[in-house]
Amino acid sequence: MTNLLLDFIEKIDKVSYKFLNGRNGRNLPEVLPDDLCFGKTLREIKGELSYDTELASAIRKARSHLLKEQDKSEGFWVGELEGDVALTAEYMMLMHFIDRVDIVKQKKAAKYLVETQQKDGGWNIYYKGPSNLSVSVKCYFALKLAGYSKEKPFMKKARDCILNMGGIMESNTFTKIYLAIFGQFDWQGIPALPIEVILLPNSFYFNIYEFSYWSRCIVVPLGIIMAMKPKHSVGGNAALDELYIIPRNKVSYRMARDQDKFSLKNVFINIDSVLRRYEKNPFRPLRKLAIEKAEKWILQRLEKSGGLGAIWPAMVNSVMAMKCLGYRDEHPDYRRALLEIEKLEVHDKETLHMQPCVSPVWDTPWSIMALSESGLSNDHPALIKAGQWLLKREVRSFGDWSLKNPVEEPSGWYFQFANEFYPDSDDTTVVLMALLLIDLPDKYKKREAILRGFKWLLGMQCRDGGWGSFDRDNNKEILNRIPFVDWNALLDPSTGDLTARVLDLMAGLGYDKDYPPAGKAIEFLKKEQEEDGSWFGRWGVNYIYGTWSALSGLHLIKEDMTQDYVRKAASWLKSVQNRDGGWGETIKSYWNESFKAIGKSTASQTSWAILGLLSTDERNSESVKNGIKFLTENQKEDGTWDEEEFTGTGFPKVFYLRYHMYRSYFPLLALSRYRNTVK
Repeated sequence: MTNLLLDFIEKIDKVSYKFLNGRNGRNLPEVLPDDLCFGKTLREIKGELSYDTELASAIRKARSHLLKEQDKSEGFWVGELEGDVALTAEYMMLMHFIDRVDIVKQKKAAKYLVETQQKDGGWNIYYKGPSNLSVSVKCYFALKLAGYSKEKPFMKKARDCILNMGGIMESNTFTKIYLAIFGQFDWQGIPALPIEVILLPNSFYFNIYEFSYWSRCIVVPLGIIMAMKPKHSVGGNAALDELYIIPRNKVSYRMARDQDKFSLKNVFINIDSVLRRYEKNPFRPLRKLAIEKAEKWILQRLEKSGGLGAIWPAMVNSVMAMKCLGYRDEHPDYRRALLEIEKLEVHDKETLHMQPCVSPVWDTPWSIMALSESGLSNDHPALIKAGQWLLKREVRSFGDWSLKNPVEEPSGWYFQFANEFYPDSDDTTVVLMALLLIDLPDKYKKREAILRGFKWLLGMQCRDGGWGSFDRDNNKEILNRIPFVDWNALLDPSTGDLTARVLDLMAGLGYDKDYPPAGKAIEFLKKEQEEDGSWFGRWGVNYIYGTWSALSGLHLIKEDMTQDYVRKAASWLKSVQNRDGGWGETIKSYWNESFKAIGKSTASQTSWAILGLLSTDERNSESVKNGIKFLTENQKEDGTWDEEEFTGTGFPKVFYLRYHMYRSYFPLLALSRYRNTVK
């Protein structure tokens, strides 16, 4: 009897699911009349009747775990957002710069650095990655500031590693600036970026609003620091002379030129030479005006934000800039900015490390979508509370984005608890997708928020048909040639993963591929596809993430999924599956495409691959079944999965992230989607 009932429910459920995911112009209810199922969803009934199966058990455990992770007082979800060890080293340096060293915290932070040192003596930027020069220099210096002697065995090992990678002179610009502040590098060796750039009009080809949001938030306070060149010199045991391959007094700071006299590189070096001469003797009234405008710019963006831009290192730079400007410790803006940094501390009994920011407005909608897919009713109290919390996070004031997106009403959602000036396309998209799934009591408020958010999102579409993160048409590639810019993240151009996610949302709102903005987005995705059928992943590692995103968006917007380019993508996903049934990709693929989709199987990347294939004709394939088997067999008793790998991307080749909740909500989403579409 149970099997017959299950079979009947499965048939009905597949029909209802097709309507729910086709989303033909309306947000269809998922709850049957009370006299039929007592207010429970078909998925819930099916799950309860089949809890003896491995799949249903895995879904139940994962859902239970995710519900327990919710903040019960406010309704959001947030997991730790882990970056690299440089954050902790920079925090220690900041505390010394502002003369606010907490001995207990410093000891715990130093212990963390010692424990994360690699076998070769250096420090890396992602789990099991190679040692990175700039990060290693920062960690070594932070440990010296904390009182560790260069004669300690682990310090000798670190020093040898740093010298083998080229020493201080080969480190990046940001590292050199921090060292110059402490008298360990000469200011003349740092490429110029005068604070006066903030005075350039927005109509000028080169102005700060042609930088990505994160870059301008980093550069503006950094411009103040570089203009004022603070001296917080340390000597003796903390000095770094031993990290120079050529003795410091013999170092040449001239940039290496191309042999071709007329190369673009040489043009920018010539411009930099002129600007450096200006830096030695700036026009004082202009410099004063620029610093005042930069200070005002920072203070405006501290309002309704968890620190400047709510991201590291902009938050750190803003505190240092205020210190340079003479702000006293008791000044309310200074105190608030410092407090927001301290909120990023992660403590255990013996160590301390720093997060780059927090991710509640990203973790919450993905948790909602996973729980909804798992069968949680759309009026479940946990989802209602989460939805109401998200509605309160909507941006209702104009920010930097409005310079290129002149909508009548501001909207959008940001990533953190507070970042009013900087909503982004990706968070806005997933928030709106999640809100569509929840039966909120105030339907009018929900509808109006979705309408505003979607209008804002449409205004963010770039001329190439795609979407960037925080700005529209932020793509002037020539600016990446500026000598000061060596962090590979000056711009915020359109990307395939974000663009595809907007297609997901459009489908949820009832649009299809014939909707003009959707058609432009599809054409953009086609142009972005790699030769082997995959898509690059800008915000997740890497081609697995990008390919899942693209296939999901194309499927939901009703693109013909039998076309050759779609089949090619599905075939690629199948071809890179690991023998254990899972999928994995190392961060090395950002440097070398030969590492594309090669790596230890992880729960999040396996889930992305499954979700991608479920969007194609391969949904019934052995590849999908083996992927599901990998997830069910590797699930822990608490309902989640082990995943130490970094599968999130901050800036390719520069900064990566480990979202601690990726191992919870993405597998639940994949397992549930599989049950609802195939089983």
